[in-house]
Amino acid sequence: MLKDITIGQYFPGNSVVHRMDPRYKIVITLLFIVMLFLGKHLYSLVFGVALCVLAFALSKIPFRLLWKNVKMLVPILMITALLDLFFIDGDTLLFGWHFIQIYWEGIRTAILMIVRILVLIAGSSLLMYTTSPIALTDAIEQLLNPLKKIHVPVHAFAMMMTIALRFIPTLLEETDKIMTAQKARGANFSEGNILQRAKALLPILIPLFVSAFRRAEELATAMECRCYRGEAGRTKMRQLHAAARDYVAMTVTLLLLVMAITVKIIWG
Repeated sequence: MLKDITIGQYFPGNSVVHRMDPRYKIVITLLFIVMLFLGKHLYSLVFGVALCVLAFALSKIPFRLLWKNVKMLVPILMITALLDLFFIDGDTLLFGWHFIQIYWEGIRTAILMIVRILVLIAGSSLLMYTTSPIALTDAIEQLLNPLKKIHVPVHAFAMMMTIALRFIPTLLEETDKIMTAQKARGANFSEGNILQRAKALLPILIPLFVSAFRRAEELATAMECRCYRGEAGRTKMRQLHAAARDYVAMTVTLLLLVMAITVKIIWG
């Protein structure tokens, strides 16, 4: 099941979203997150959902890839929604039986939470699906360039973030292989109490940590063999340039953000 998770993976393509300047994609993603958390009502999510649906339609990313990320969270979302449903009080009582009381405010909060998290995962995943690690590193570095004036190691920070995101699929794949190997040797991870299950995870965690450190050492050696010395004297083969599609996408995003802020001011 772990191998189905697609977080951090890049899927090559030639869509409009793939060809966008990664700097604009990062800024649009940040504005998109702001949209989702602006209001406390369902209609405040309309603008963020509209932007997410439009971006996915233009990116031509199959829906099944998004579902692989989301389906792992469905049980957690359902449990959280039930807690909101039964433990949030309000003014409009819809159902009452002994200690069970369901208010409209609880239903609204549960739906708001589920939709917000699902759309957040979808929109954030799209950035990784359509942007290569190299382009993402260059974009983060250029966006953080002003911090160099206060001696912040921008290049190292951007490289660290990109490598961390890139290694998520690798570590998930490695974990799945280790779990399969341990199960073939008779290991059982689903029976016993909490302490027994935690103890059963040791045969997974120890090889995983060893593998992670080995991969990190191999990556460091490979970078040194290619004469990587950080930012000093470094040039880029591909320069980032904004195009008309980037300006159009940013304009649409800003318009939706302004509309979301207006709705929040009027209705809260």
